[in-house]
Amino acid sequence: MTTLIAPSILAADFGNIERDCNMVNSSEADWFHIDIMDGVFVPNISFGMPVLASIQKYAQKPLDVHLMIVDPDRYIETFHKLGAEILTIHYEACNHLHRSIQIIKSFGMKAGVALNPHTPISHLKNIIDDIDLVCLMSVNPGFGGQSFIKNTFAKTMELRKLIKENNSACIIEIDGGVTDQNAAQLISSGADVLVAGSHVFKSDNPLEKIKILKRIT
Repeated sequence: MTTLIAPSILAADFGNIERDCNMVNSSEADWFHIDIMDGVFVPNISFGMPVLASIQKYAQKPLDVHLMIVDPDRYIETFHKLGAEILTIHYEACNHLHRSIQIIKSFGMKAGVALNPHTPISHLKNIIDDIDLVCLMSVNPGFGGQSFIKNTFAKTMELRKLIKENNSACIIEIDGGVTDQNAAQLISSGADVLVAGSHVFKSDNPLEKIKILKRIT
């Protein structure tokens, strides 16, 4: 499949959210990546339902919603109503992961599972057939603009092997510190979706940055 690019709205200018959403709409990006943080699971608070509702109003591409929150089951239906097409929950935040995945799918959304940098790929062995996406955190979750963790390359290859061994249709998303300097190696390691925040929104030409990422193979 062609690599998908998902600009992370966490790095956008919230004083100009309509402008930045329209930029993504007009770009070669494929998804809007939206991080929801609760200040408990991660040491930061991003934004909640009203801001997501505003993004949904302007977005013309799928909403890839990444929940960095405890007890995500409480809000699955809410995020469905707010337009999430892909809903990703953290392995580390779920006591009953398989049940949470079933709930997400019951609302017609694609189900993703995110792994923190320290969480082994092997933990997904018994669930890989049931999920649509794995989001590998290539930074410690909670804040944008962090440096990329180089072990992500090996972790991506290990995950690709697990997917292949199980004949799974699951795709791999990389989130954190993605730039045009490491994108090619991530793709060659097995990544299908690249999330880029600061690299896009803090650049002089976000449209061009997205175009460059999209053309890397």
